[in-house]
Formats: sequence, structure tokens, C-alpha cells
Amino acid sequence: MYVYKKITQKENPGTGNYPLKQKRGNNLLWSIFIIGIAALFIVTAPASAGEQYMAGSPELSASISGTNEFSPGKEVQIAVVVENTGLNTVKFVKTGIVNRDDLPNTAKFLTVTLEPGNTPFIIKSDPQMIGDLKASGTATSEFTVRIPSDAPAGDFTLPVKLNYTYMYTADQYGTDTIVYSYKTKEEVFQLPIKIKPDVRIRVVSADIQLLNAGTEGSIRLDVKNLGQENAKKAIIVITRNDGSPVVPTEGSAYIGDFPSQGTATAAFKASVTDSAEAQNYPLDVYVKYENKDGDIVSSDIETIGVPVGKKIEFAIISDPDTIIPGQKKVITVKYKNTGGAIAYNAQARVSMVDPFTSNDDSAYLGDIAPGETKEASFLITVAGTATPKQYGIDSEIRYRDAFDNQKVSDPIKLGLNVRTDTGFVAGLLKNPLALAVIAMVVLGIGYVFYRRNKSQ
Repeated sequence: MYVYKKITQKENPGTGNYPLKQKRGNNLLWSIFIIGIAALFIVTAPASAGEQYMAGSPELSASISGTNEFSPGKEVQIAVVVENTGLNTVKFVKTGIVNRDDLPNTAKFLTVTLEPGNTPFIIKSDPQMIGDLKASGTATSEFTVRIPSDAPAGDFTLPVKLNYTYMYTADQYGTDTIVYSYKTKEEVFQLPIKIKPDVRIRVVSADIQLLNAGTEGSIRLDVKNLGQENAKKAIIVITRNDGSPVVPTEGSAYIGDFPSQGTATAAFKASVTDSAEAQNYPLDVYVKYENKDGDIVSSDIETIGVPVGKKIEFAIISDPDTIIPGQKKVITVKYKNTGGAIAYNAQARVSMVDPFTSNDDSAYLGDIAPGETKEASFLITVAGTATPKQYGIDSEIRYRDAFDNQKVSDPIKLGLNVRTDTGFVAGLLKNPLALAVIAMVVLGIGYVFYRRNKSQ
């Protein structure tokens, strides 16, 4: 290093201003000094150290999340919670140790399996892989479990099996090699499950009366309590099953106390839509009751088959009457009940349309049983301008079913033939010359009688 210093005339008079070069250090000495300082820092800096856990393992436990009380006949979701409380009790820190990838208290490749054990339950889910579960961690697996409807009330235990792997030892060789040793382990925990007593019903007999399409009928049921709950304030209820044509009109009956293994009888009314066929249709039955805790609950639904009879229908079995234009005539119509039930207080009616008129368009038939025929008479007038052809007019029957509900049949076509008179007299009446001759003959006969009476 060189230092330049300015010399003034005052310091060196008479000589003027000029630079003076002066060496203040040595490059080699400065380099040695810097290297020494760096070496001092390197020597005094702490050496890096690795960690090694000398003891520890996973500590797992299993429990149910939420309620563990269930009712028979249900398909439920059971959530199993697995917790790892394992600790690493001894930790060793030393220079030259390479940190381990796994900790001994980590449960690796954890699989949870729920088994039925000695219970009647049906486990519908497969074992579930959770993966790695570190210390202080939790994981949840959900299982679908079917509880049969005939499962008895009481306490049960479901085994849950935990399979996992954990690091047992890790041996270091040199400064860059570690050999891991793992162990697999299986643990089984018992999960407490409680089946609550409840009312389970079975319809042991059904008496169906007068239930036909388009009418109302009666349903009488004998219902048995197969459950272990003694029900209080019980009500037997029937309800429509989805789109079934059987619709309850009086759908509940109070039976009071309904003990376990007891039987109760209840009567109901139901109607059937017009579109129903003659076959069995579903009907839902359940019991609403007060349980031992004072809660109002309902039993599971039992679906029964209800036989429905054929709809009440009518047909006209008489031949069409013939009527002449301008004529007034009493026609007779035969109606037959082609349905499956009695039509009570039946009354036939015809709907007049041009060219027909009537002042007497209804007739009483009375009760008509299936397959029975009744006659009705109507006074009909046809216009003189009516076109000769076959006509069809609507007829219907109003009646009452077994529960006195008023019903109306589907329209029935009544045939009428309108024809001109084709006899000899009708032909003469249509011939003008014949009419003139007839008129002259009539006048002549009249004149003869007149003259005879006058002469006498």
C-alpha cells in the first residue's frame, strides 16, 4: 500500500509543491492477518449435531365418535376414531449423527378393520387404509353397519383391528448410511354398542272387505308387537305406499298400551282410485307410541299386500231400438253389472241430443249385484227431420257403494236406429197420385153415406 502526502512550500520553502510516495504495509502481512481471523471463527463455531431417539413406539387407541346406541332394523354409519399417544422417551443428540426419516412413535401404513365379532350385526364396509399416523394425531374411519330387525336389545362389543408398522431401530454406519429395522403389529380393541329396545310390528292377519277400484272398503288388522319395548299410548297407522291406488280415508286407530309380544286389533277405511286393476297393492303399517323415556317415536314400517277387486262397471246388453222420424216411443234398455261389487240404489239416465228429446230420461234400477241385469224404460221422441241412420246417445248409472258414497259409472253408448216407414201404407202416403185417389174415394164414400141418410 502506498500513501501519497502533499508537501506545501511552508513545510519545504523554496522548493515548490511535489508528491511524496510512502509504503504503509505489506500485501502478504495483510493476507496472513485476514486468514488468521477467519480460522479463529472456524475453530470457535459450534459443530452441527444430529438427533437419535433411543426409545419410543406408537400407542394407539380406538373409540366411537358420536352415539353408540342404535335401533334394530337400521343401517347406520359408525365412525371409528384412532388416536396415537405414543412418546419418544429418550433423545440423543451428537455430532455426526444423521437425522432419521421416521420416528419410532409413528404408526405407518395403518389399516382399520371393523369386525362383527359375536354380534348379529352385518359389516358392509371393507378395511380402510389410513396411512401414517404420527404422535398426537387422530384419524377417523367410517363403516356402514346393518343391524338386523330381529337383533335383541342389549349391550354388545364390536372388535376393531388396527394393523400398522413402526420403526424399531435405526443403526448408523459411518457418516452417511442408516439401516432401518421395522416391526409390524396388530392390536384389537372392543367398541361398546348398545341396541335400544323398541316396538317391532308384524301384521298377523288382515280382513279386507268391499275394497274395489273406484270404491271405499274396510281393512281390519291384527298387529303383534315383536319388540322388547312396552309401548304406551300406542296408535296403529296405515299410510299410502308411494303411488299405490289404495288411499286410507280413516288411517289411524288408538290402542293404548301395547306390551311386548302383545297383539292389538284395529279397523280402518280406505278408498281405491278408479284406475286400479284387480290385484294386490302395497299398504304401509306402523305404530306411533310413547317409549320408556317419554318420547313419542314410531316403529319401522311394515308393508302388507291388500287385495283390490274389480271396478264396478256396466254394459248395455239389449239390441238397439228402432224409431221412425216424428215418432214418440217407449224404449227398453237392459243394463248388466259387469264389475266386481254391488251397486246400491242404482239409477239409469240417458242424455238426449238432437234429434232426440225426452221428458222421462231417468229410471230407477235398485241394487245390482255383479253379473245381474236390470231393465229401464225411457219415453223418447225423435224429430220428424231426423236423418235415418244409427245414433248413439250417452247413458250413465248413478249408484252408491257399500259405505254410501255416491258414484257415477263411465258413459255407456245406447244405440238407436232411426228409419223411415217402408210398409204399404207408408208408400201410399208418399205418392201424390195415390193420395188424390184415396181422397176421391173417401169423398165418394162420404157422399154416398150422405145421400143415403138424406133419403131416409
